Amino acid sequence: MISLTIADGIAEVVLDAPQKLNSLDEQALQDLAQAYDDAADAAARGEVRVLLLRGEGRAFCAGRDIAGVTPESDDAQAYLGGLVQPLLKKMSSFPAPTFAAAQGACLGVGLGLLLATDVVYVADTAKFGSPFAKLGATLDSGGHWYFTERLGMHRTLDLIYTAELMSGAEAVAQGLFSRAMPAEELLENTRAIVARVATGATGAFNASKELVAHIRDQRLGLWEAMEEENAEQARLCKSEDYAEGFLAFQEKRAPVFKGR
Repeated sequence: MISLTIADGIAEVVLDAPQKLNSLDEQALQDLAQAYDDAADAAARGEVRVLLLRGEGRAFCAGRDIAGVTPESDDAQAYLGGLVQPLLKKMSSFPAPTFAAAQGACLGVGLGLLLATDVVYVADTAKFGSPFAKLGATLDSGGHWYFTERLGMHRTLDLIYTAELMSGAEAVAQGLFSRAMPAEELLENTRAIVARVATGATGAFNASKELVAHIRDQRLGLWEAMEEENAEQARLCKSEDYAEGFLAFQEKRAPVFKGR
C-alpha cells in the first residue's frame, strides 16, 4: 500500500489503501520506513531535494489498522515503540525538506506521520483529534506532546475526554499546522509549492530544519539559538549555493541552486 516515485528532485510517498482509509498495519509501517530509506539514499546521491507525503482517497490516514487485532494478544508496545516511534524519528530526520498534504481523517498514527513532517498543508475539512475514548485507548504517536505544546493542557484534555474532532481550518487557526485550503485544491497547490522548493538551496533549508529541531528539543534560548544560527551561516558561506545566491543577486538574475 506504499508507493515511492522520484522525479525532478521530488520524492513522492503515497499511502495507497483508500478502501481502508490508508490505515497502517505492521507491514505497511515497515514498507513506509523502507520508502523513506530509499528516498534518503536518493537524496544522498543528489536525486531528491524535497519529499512529499500524501494519502489516496478521502482520508490521509485513519491510524492503525485494527481490523485483525484482538485485545488479548495485542502488543501495543511492540507496535508503537518498536515500529511507529522509530519510523517517526526516521521521517523527522529525513535529509531534505518534507511536506505533507492531508485530507479527511488524520488520526492516531496518521496524525503522528504529520507531526514528523516539516510542513503540513491540510484540507479545510480534514479531521484531527483523539477519538480513542470510544475504544478505551488513548492518543498516541506523539499526539499528547504536540497537542499540549500547541493547544495547552485544557484544550488537549477537552479533545481527549470528549473525542470531538477539529476541522482542518480549526487546526490551522489554532496553530497545529501551516495552511488550510479547499480539499479539491490541496494536492495541486502543495505540488506547486514542493516543485518550487525542489529548486531551492537545500543545504540552507536543512540548516534551518536542524536548528528548529534543536530549538524545540533542547529548549534553546534566544542567544543560544543565535549562536547556532551564526555557526550555520559561517558553514553555508563556503557552499556553492551561497556563492551562487550572492552572485545572482549582484547580477540581477534568478539563482540556479544545485543543492550543495
